[in-house]
Amino acid sequence: MRDPTPDAEQQAALDERLRDAAWDNDVALARRLVAQGADVNAKDDTEQSAYLIATSEGHLDLLRLTLQNGAKVDDKDSWNGTGLIRAAERGHGLVVGELLRAGIDRDHVNRIGYQAIHEAVWLGEDTPSYATTVRVLAAAGVQLDLTSPSAGLTPLEMAVARSHRGLERILRTVTTADRPDAPDAGLLRAAEAGDADAVAVALRAGADIEARDERDRTALLLASTFDRVAVAELLVAMGADPDALDERHHTPWLVTGVTGSVAMLEALLPAGPDLTIRNRFGGLSPIPASERGHVDYVRRVVKTSVDLDHVNDLGWTAMLEAVILGDGGRRHQQIVRILLDAGADPTISDRDGVTPLQHAQRRDHDRLASILRRRSG
Repeated sequence: MRDPTPDAEQQAALDERLRDAAWDNDVALARRLVAQGADVNAKDDTEQSAYLIATSEGHLDLLRLTLQNGAKVDDKDSWNGTGLIRAAERGHGLVVGELLRAGIDRDHVNRIGYQAIHEAVWLGEDTPSYATTVRVLAAAGVQLDLTSPSAGLTPLEMAVARSHRGLERILRTVTTADRPDAPDAGLLRAAEAGDADAVAVALRAGADIEARDERDRTALLLASTFDRVAVAELLVAMGADPDALDERHHTPWLVTGVTGSVAMLEALLPAGPDLTIRNRFGGLSPIPASERGHVDYVRRVVKTSVDLDHVNDLGWTAMLEAVILGDGGRRHQQIVRILLDAGADPTISDRDGVTPLQHAQRRDHDRLASILRRRSG
């Protein structure tokens, strides 16, 4: 429920505080200010609004908040540029994807004669973040052959002039590749192979981003299964579903607990995966990760909101699996410590009433038992 309508002076103060919160990427404060009536489109004397700040600074959650609260998606900055141009210039691929899916003008030209694709190439760098940004723009169908009125170059010619070999390869591939006869099949093949450029080509040709193979796997699930991070980053920016279940009850997110890929975990988190979806054993991602000794993954996943005390269909928690199915060595010792430090309960027993400590003792895993003994009271 919104607070009573503020007067003009109060409104100006609220709007200024909201812009300050936007610069700080303080989403919680921004949310409270919006609830009090702050305007996400209100600009200062430099034509900056909370919405436009979110686009240029790459603040994805803040951007989503502004879009949910009436952001004018095609609003312009002091350069007569859209948020898409601002985000593309900075290489914010996820923001670029969010804006494209919100219906922003894909091909607007700003005051200095650049479209978003021009700014990404001419003012950007030959780095993975800009590669993702260029692929997202290409996959979404932006014009790729227009000459910038100011630079006199197409995006491909810009990449060549800047010696951006990676971006040049992407643009050359996307602009010269034949339209695939079966875009959906091409998308799935490219995702499995890890060919992010071919994924962009397939999406540009109209492939269904949620197309499935004979095992009901989507492109994002294939990318997660085979740890194709660049593909996943593109698909997530384009809005692929991180919760799509295949015939074995895997989702892109759940697979990360098996592979232990921290890079894939990070690629999927912006998509907002449902951390409560269970695998075919009734488990959440920390359980297979703990069993398999994926230390770095467990260290990262405990910082999410996933339930570390979840009990699977076998009656085991992540800690129980680390003890029962682990080898008692250094990796599983580290995992148990990480789980304990994150607040996991060491007293939850299995269906027979046997605790993690008792399992460690039965297996003569002395170091593991010592760690658990100190924490089990």
